[in-house]
Amino acid sequence: MIDFVAELQWRGMIHDIMPGTEEQLKKEMTTGYIGFDPTADSLHIGHLTQIMTLVHFQKAGHRPLALVGGATGMVGDPSGKSAERNLLSEEILNHNLSCVKGQLQKFLDFDCGDNSAEMVNNYDWFKEFSFLDFIRDVGKHITVNYMMAKDSVKKRLESGMSFTEFSYQLVQGYDFYWLNQNKNCKLQLGGSDQWGNIVTGTELIRRKAQGEAFAMTTPLIKKADGTKFGKTEAGAVWLDRKKTSPYKFYQYWLNASDEDAANYIRIFTLLSKEEIESVEKEHLEAPHLRKLQQVLAKDITIRVHSEEDYEMAVKASQILFGKSTTEDLVTLDEDTLLSVFEGVPQTQISKATLAETANVTDLLSEVTDGLVFPSKGEARKMIKGGGVSINKTKIADANQPCDFKLLQDKYILAQKGKKNYYLIIVE
Repeated sequence: MIDFVAELQWRGMIHDIMPGTEEQLKKEMTTGYIGFDPTADSLHIGHLTQIMTLVHFQKAGHRPLALVGGATGMVGDPSGKSAERNLLSEEILNHNLSCVKGQLQKFLDFDCGDNSAEMVNNYDWFKEFSFLDFIRDVGKHITVNYMMAKDSVKKRLESGMSFTEFSYQLVQGYDFYWLNQNKNCKLQLGGSDQWGNIVTGTELIRRKAQGEAFAMTTPLIKKADGTKFGKTEAGAVWLDRKKTSPYKFYQYWLNASDEDAANYIRIFTLLSKEEIESVEKEHLEAPHLRKLQQVLAKDITIRVHSEEDYEMAVKASQILFGKSTTEDLVTLDEDTLLSVFEGVPQTQISKATLAETANVTDLLSEVTDGLVFPSKGEARKMIKGGGVSINKTKIADANQPCDFKLLQDKYILAQKGKKNYYLIIVE
């Protein structure tokens, strides 16, 4: 068996660890779990640290449980939150649960013998649990003083906290107790903001079942520049391609600073210590080539999406930032094309208008209402100077007819100079 704690230590993935945890993991194959709240129909890269923790846990020969919180999702975890969040309907929660399950199945092996991963939903054991039974069988074991001492509670007392949120740590604590009694689960893992909730579970197991359980947390990831990890101007970076395209996903990692990339490559890839140190050495010899970022972005894009998506993202990046050809552009699917050129000036014309347009000069000035050039004269001048391309092919003749092959049967990409792009939608 691989030493799970030692593996996470060199990767910088341990924040707190309860005494006895390491000894337990070395003693026998151990069942451990991490909870995922289904507050959206996709996980985002903020969840990846916990997903990778379970991946390493399974690779070390232990048995991972991924708990999707159908019940806790109805309550809302106050940890790290400044205000109470909106509660979701059962229908939305169930939809989110099925989406999250599908994503977790890409990372964990659910059919590999004794240490096969298992998905559990805490709604299954809470749906028949009455409120009176809960406060009698669970609530009596944990004092209010104990609950009030938790940081997640202390931080919210001034602004106000509902009883629903206050009771969250008891609900999560009971999850650990139930898994301990029914699945022989002895370890709960999570982010460092979960420590209070996790140790409530170990305390409940100790008091209610005279059992022993363990806890371990990972640090919350912070970017070197102080901005929030996993967020861009457009919002969260999602694992679902419909919410964040593979191209944008790839770009997020490619644009990481050197300091962040050195941190991320340890946490988010399965590369060995020797492989990572070799990449870092190569990076230091020629930092401008951004080897660290390239290896990181490739590894994580392939595992979250696919090899094909990674290759498409590389081609798309070259179209914007490198030397690319018409052939590269033609191979992009519509989603990637629109993702790459999101935000560039666009206009729409009809196929009939394009057919009636005399030449490329008219197209890039009058026909597109001055989108690319305010006048025919300016268009001709720049075409003559070799500064205009259509679909990555340089235009040499200002009177060239508009018989271009449309990208995806509906787009023309005009380029003025090196960096100015314009998308003409032909419908």
